[in-house]
Amino acid sequence: MQVYDLKKFKLADKPGVYFFKKGKTILYIGKATSLRDRTRSYFSKDLIVTRGPMILDMVVQADKVDWQETDSVLEALILEAELIKKHLPKYNVREKDDKSWNYVCITKDKIPKIMIVRGRNLKKENFQANYGPYTNGGQLKEAMKIIRRIFPYIDAQSSKKNNITFYHQLGLTPDGILEYKENIRNLKLFFQGKKKKIIQNFKKEMMVCAKKKEFEKAHEIKNKIFALEHINDIALIKNENSYTSSNFSYLHPSPSTGWNPREQKNKRGLIRIEAYDIAHMSGKNMVGVMTVLEDGEMAKREYKKFIIRTQSGSNDTGALEEVMSRRFRHLEWGLPSLVVVDGSMAQLNVASRVLNKYQLKIPVVAVTKDDRHKASSITGEEKIIRQYKREILLANSESHRFAIKFYRSKSRKNMLK
Repeated sequence: MQVYDLKKFKLADKPGVYFFKKGKTILYIGKATSLRDRTRSYFSKDLIVTRGPMILDMVVQADKVDWQETDSVLEALILEAELIKKHLPKYNVREKDDKSWNYVCITKDKIPKIMIVRGRNLKKENFQANYGPYTNGGQLKEAMKIIRRIFPYIDAQSSKKNNITFYHQLGLTPDGILEYKENIRNLKLFFQGKKKKIIQNFKKEMMVCAKKKEFEKAHEIKNKIFALEHINDIALIKNENSYTSSNFSYLHPSPSTGWNPREQKNKRGLIRIEAYDIAHMSGKNMVGVMTVLEDGEMAKREYKKFIIRTQSGSNDTGALEEVMSRRFRHLEWGLPSLVVVDGSMAQLNVASRVLNKYQLKIPVVAVTKDDRHKASSITGEEKIIRQYKREILLANSESHRFAIKFYRSKSRKNMLK
C-alpha cells in the first residue's frame, strides 16, 4: 500500500481503532487519537527507523484500511485490547512477546480487587475475569486512574489496612459492599465496550431515585452519566511515537521529537484552559467565575459562577481559594490542561496550593494588570507562557468580563430586595 491509496479511505479525524488488512485478513490493529493522522504516519520516510522492518513489511502487505470510531481515547485503548485478543493479528502477535503484556484482572475474593498483571503471571493467580492485553503499561495506569474516578474500586495497595482510609478520603473506594459490587459489574461492562448499556442502566436507576424523592442519590448518578459521556482522557492523548505518564505533559514539546501541540493539536485532542477571576466592590457582593477555552475557542457551556461564602472583606486570595476548592471537588467537569488566575504571585501560590491539596499536577500562570487593567506581565513556567501567551491573555480577559457581568447582575438583584 502507498500513501495515495490511504486517501481514498477518508479516515476520520477522531479517536478509534484502525485495521490494516490484506483482503479480509486483519494484519494489524492499532488505536489512535486521530485515525486520519495516525494511519498517515505509517507512510513516513523513516518508518523502518521508528517502527522497525516488521511494521514496514505489514504496510507493504496491506491493501486496505478499516476503522471503528470511539467516543474517547480511553475507549479506543480498551477496544484495541479486546480486538487484538479476539483476532490475534499476525503483526501484533509477532511485534512483542505477549507474556510481557499487561492485563486488568478482577480477583475472586469476596470483596474483589482490581489488579494489573503481566501475561506471564496470569495463570498463577486466582481471577474471575481478565481484560487485555495492553501493550503500553504507562498508558494503562493512566487509563485506570480515569476509570477509577467513575467506578471506585479497591486495588492491592488500597486494600492494605493502613491505606483504606486515605483512599476513601480521595473518593477512590466505595462506601458499601452493594455499591462496590455494582461498580465491579459496571467495570466489566466498560471493559467489554458496553458503555451505552451502563448509561442506560444509570438513567433507569436515576428515574427510580427521582420517583422515590432520593434526589441526592439521583444527582450522584447524573454526575456519573456526565462523566461517562465526557470522559476526560487527556492523559492518554499522546505523541504516538513517544509516551510519557505525566498527566499533562502534552503542554511541553517532546524533547526527542520537538513536537509542538499547538501545531498538531489533532494528535493531542482538546487543550483546555480554565481561567479564574474574583469581582466585588470593597468586599460587597463578592463573586468568582471560571471560564474555559478549548483549543483557543471560548467554551461558554463550561463556564461556572460562584457566590463567595467564606470571605467577608476584600480578600481576593481567600475568595480564589474558595472558588478553586469548590471547583475541584467536581471531577465530572473534567480537568484543565492549564489554570490561569488573575493577579500576582500570591494568587499563583493559592492556586498551586489548592491543586496540590487535590493531588493534581496542573500548571498555573498568573496575569498581572497595570493601573488601566491591561496585562503587564505573566508569571509561571516560561515554556508554557511562550507557547500559549495568546490563549492565556484571551482566557484572562474573558474571565474578567464574565466576573464583572456576574457581579453587576448580583448587585442589581440585591438592590431590588
